[in-house]
Amino acid sequence: MTRPFRPSDVPDVNQLHRAVWWPERSPAGWRWLDDNPARRALDAPSGWVFEDANGSPAAFLGNFVQRFWIGDQPLYGATGFSVIVPPDQRGRSRDLIGTFIKQPGCFVRYTLNANARSSPLYKKFGMVPWPPETHALKLSWIINPVACLYSRGLRTLVAREPRAARWLGEQLMPWRRGGRPAVPANLPDGITELHDLSDRSPYAGFWTALRDQGRLTADRSPAMMRWRLSDPDLTARPLHLVRRLDGEITGHALALLGKGNSIEPPTLEIIDLEALDRDRAAIPALVSALLQLAPALGAAKVRLPVVTETMLEDLGDLTRKARREGGWGHCHVAFTAGVESASDWRPTPFDGDYSFCIRPLPARAPRTQWRWFSDKEAPTGSKAGA
Repeated sequence: MTRPFRPSDVPDVNQLHRAVWWPERSPAGWRWLDDNPARRALDAPSGWVFEDANGSPAAFLGNFVQRFWIGDQPLYGATGFSVIVPPDQRGRSRDLIGTFIKQPGCFVRYTLNANARSSPLYKKFGMVPWPPETHALKLSWIINPVACLYSRGLRTLVAREPRAARWLGEQLMPWRRGGRPAVPANLPDGITELHDLSDRSPYAGFWTALRDQGRLTADRSPAMMRWRLSDPDLTARPLHLVRRLDGEITGHALALLGKGNSIEPPTLEIIDLEALDRDRAAIPALVSALLQLAPALGAAKVRLPVVTETMLEDLGDLTRKARREGGWGHCHVAFTAGVESASDWRPTPFDGDYSFCIRPLPARAPRTQWRWFSDKEAPTGSKAGA
């Protein structure tokens, strides 16, 4: 039987995550997801489980509700995350995804983060690739090719001998001393780190201007951003950069240093990238700043996991310099009929589950694991919890 996820399911659902080598959430992290203001507005479930004969969760699908705006009109969408169906529950994805698709109150139900194995499932539920031209594309910029090559060798080893992952432990951790390094002062002109998310801050003015454009956009209000950045399972807050013209914020980028698993190198994941239409040059300026910061943060690469045709155009030369990842349709949507604004939706990773499903860089790592920085090369000011 499929039923809504409830707090008592946390241990079993975390066990499902553990079995597929996905990051587990703490009880506080699950409570944080449950406190999602958009979910509470719709009174939607935080997810669904399929019960086994003992009434315990045997399969899981998370449900993250987002508020969108088109001008002053609010709309709601839902993204599915952490779809976990063990081999002995084969076929239960049909029940879980079907329930997710049928939930009321949403103009769109979608995933922007399907893996290669699950991607073909969504088409069976009437979901279509979105954006049409870029649903299978991710962009990455290599910062440390040696670390990336070493990780590739580890993946080959683990594919041949899965037990090696436990023997190897947490690999490719950069040197860190308590938190991420301070952002240097020599960023590109007009780019600064943002610390003020109060309701009357310059960022609030950026959000008002973004919404006033009349284009469908996910809620990036100061209140929503404060909630999104309060995830208790983050080892540290994401890096938040903004571009200013004449003192006004015209674009912003959020990036989180993560490690997909214990044998992957640290990656600076861009979890949001947006700018006002009158300053699309903010997009390449912000990405260039992240590329400049990445070495000091210990990132082996920088990745943008959701792109649109508009974003490719905005990035210009940076698009041509990027490595193209993906290759499968990781973005699928099911629109509710009659929502005319849907065709103008330009999703970023913020619209999906990336901000809370990316495995953060562990706060600590065993001293025995291999690092690619020597003592002399270790970035100064680096701390645990980037």
